[in-house]
Amino acid sequence: RIQPHSTVGIYAMAQKLSFLTAALLTTLSRSFQPAHRPITTRISSTSLAAASSRTMLDKPYGTWESPITSKAITAGSVRLGGVHICDNKIYWLEGRPQEAGRNVLCKYAPEDSNKSERNGVDVSPKESNVRTRVHEYGGGALLMGTNEDQIYYSEFTTQRLCQLLKDGTSKPISPEGDRFRYADGVLSEDGSLIYCVREDHEKPEPKNVVNEIVSINVSDGSMKVIATGNDFYAAPRLSPDGKQLAYVTWAHPNMPWDATELRLTPVESSSSDSKSHELIAGIDGDTSVIQPLWHPQTGDLHYISDQSGYYNIYRLGYETSILPMEYDFGGSAPGWALGQQGYSFLPDGRLVAQYNKNGSSVLVVANVNQKDSPATDVQEFGSNDGLPMMFGGVSARSDNDLYFIGGSPSTPTSIYKWNIETKDKATILACSSNTSFSDDLISIPKQIEFPTTMGRTAFGYYYPPKNGGYICTTDKAPPLLVKAHGGPTACTGTSFNAGIQYWTSRGFAILDVDYSGSTGYGRDYRRRLKKSWGVVDIDDVCAGAEYLVKEGLADGERLCIDGGSAGGYTTLGALAFRDVFKAGCSMYGIGDLTALAGDTHKFESRYLDGLVGAYPEEEELYKQRSPIESVDTLSCPILLLQGVEDKVVPPNQAEMMHQALLKKGIPTCLKMYEGEQHGFRKAENIEDALDTELSFYGKVFGIAGIPGDVNVKVDNM
Repeated sequence: RIQPHSTVGIYAMAQKLSFLTAALLTTLSRSFQPAHRPITTRISSTSLAAASSRTMLDKPYGTWESPITSKAITAGSVRLGGVHICDNKIYWLEGRPQEAGRNVLCKYAPEDSNKSERNGVDVSPKESNVRTRVHEYGGGALLMGTNEDQIYYSEFTTQRLCQLLKDGTSKPISPEGDRFRYADGVLSEDGSLIYCVREDHEKPEPKNVVNEIVSINVSDGSMKVIATGNDFYAAPRLSPDGKQLAYVTWAHPNMPWDATELRLTPVESSSSDSKSHELIAGIDGDTSVIQPLWHPQTGDLHYISDQSGYYNIYRLGYETSILPMEYDFGGSAPGWALGQQGYSFLPDGRLVAQYNKNGSSVLVVANVNQKDSPATDVQEFGSNDGLPMMFGGVSARSDNDLYFIGGSPSTPTSIYKWNIETKDKATILACSSNTSFSDDLISIPKQIEFPTTMGRTAFGYYYPPKNGGYICTTDKAPPLLVKAHGGPTACTGTSFNAGIQYWTSRGFAILDVDYSGSTGYGRDYRRRLKKSWGVVDIDDVCAGAEYLVKEGLADGERLCIDGGSAGGYTTLGALAFRDVFKAGCSMYGIGDLTALAGDTHKFESRYLDGLVGAYPEEEELYKQRSPIESVDTLSCPILLLQGVEDKVVPPNQAEMMHQALLKKGIPTCLKMYEGEQHGFRKAENIEDALDTELSFYGKVFGIAGIPGDVNVKVDNM
């Protein structure tokens, strides 16, 4: 795979990593009005192209000089994680490419003399890395109680659960050793116990890894198993009176967006066997139930379910959705990371949630205090009410003050504050970048719906080339780079993406595709991918490219495609099984489905059952859809970029594909990045990956005079 959302091009994480997620957005700043404005460096395209003059240079697409360099992307940028409120203070996570990608917990402190350009100060210890490896994608690595004595996190280097101390140091509270990993925790009311997901790697083979929900005594580290017996667990959530624990669980071969169960158990139950716990949602075995949350005042249990065909919000005991809509709640890539929560409750008890509509986020605020009725007094807010175009992960410090992460096509990921009552323009408290670019460098995407196979349509975002210093009158149309997101059950977005503007400011057009199977368009669209991965996703990326060629928006002789993880598989498949693209770049992508079926981590070890078919019973189908088995049909150059420590898509996938291409005599280049896992986090590797891909296409398409061209050794060329 399978990279969760990545909404930041090459470092999308999750995500997505989202971050996600994520997400985890890694972006650049353009224009903003924070309460305490950081020092920024503003760069104009005209300063490069024509000094003080506004004269535009006429040069071929792909040769435009751009200040959005790979170094500019990483030098002043961080990934911003979710917003947390603790003791009335605002916290967030920063992923720092310049510090080997480590995640740092920060506190908003605009008056502090040691504040960063993001108006924050580091809270977690120096050199610590707030990140968990549960499911490998992590999420939910941070747990915050009601005061600053109750901050806990998973330390990446040891995977131990640690308590943050007021002197800036930390104290491990979980047992020594690397057997256990922890995530997605909640505190008991008295703060003495943490209830969380625990992943046991005593026997490290994926089939032997054990996932459970446990309680951990914060004083002595002793643990008690609360729920066990199923393959996966997520979202343990305590009732307001502390007597009951709700949680989500599922079994192979399902993924959390396929079918899950919501179960309920007394915390003092004598049985930890999940089968003995009350099953309250997901009874039919064909419904995805996620993100349970108790109402703090009424004590009602809420959750998100796709039983209506969309991820809608439900209340236990009320038969239908309390907020029925033909839109998905729950975030951009629900299920990929732990700790996700696409809705919450304000201090006065109102529900606050977010969904996406036509590429923009919509905030919903509603009264849900009545037990026997749907939500009332429903209000919706969007960009016309002062909110950014895209946002999510809403937290509240008062009845009307909301905090969240957001952005727009021209504004990088930032932490915002917005007031429901005044509806003034949201204030940026912290921005993910201290570098900004002029408006004439930023390409604004247009959402397109285009025809694809079987009489269906698919979706994507088209970014035209844009650089105020240049025009092109010699080429009929620009080269097009199609982007296939990870997942594959994830989605793309429209928040500012430096990895996209890098290309458009040089004269490339971009199509960011939400192919069949993407989240955000309802269950039917998501399930198009069932048993059809390597077919419908490839159909859609090819159909999108051909649509733009037909519309005169792309050069049919200069079509290229890239993608990371699952998007890397779609990339390789499009190159192997179709004759649309002339070159491609697979980042930590899958070339051999049969190898992946037996050599990936537990979370996705049976994912292919639903995407392709049962293995090994349908091994022949796996081979038919493996690009490495169709090298004879390949004829165009392929770039392969891979992290050496990747446990999700092991490095042997890229190595085997590279050897097959070499043997066939196809132009190819393989780069292996030391110290990288699934997705690139180190600044030097993010920079090299971008610059290498640009120079690779320059060689393939014969684009002479690319500014900043780096030397790329392409075998067989």
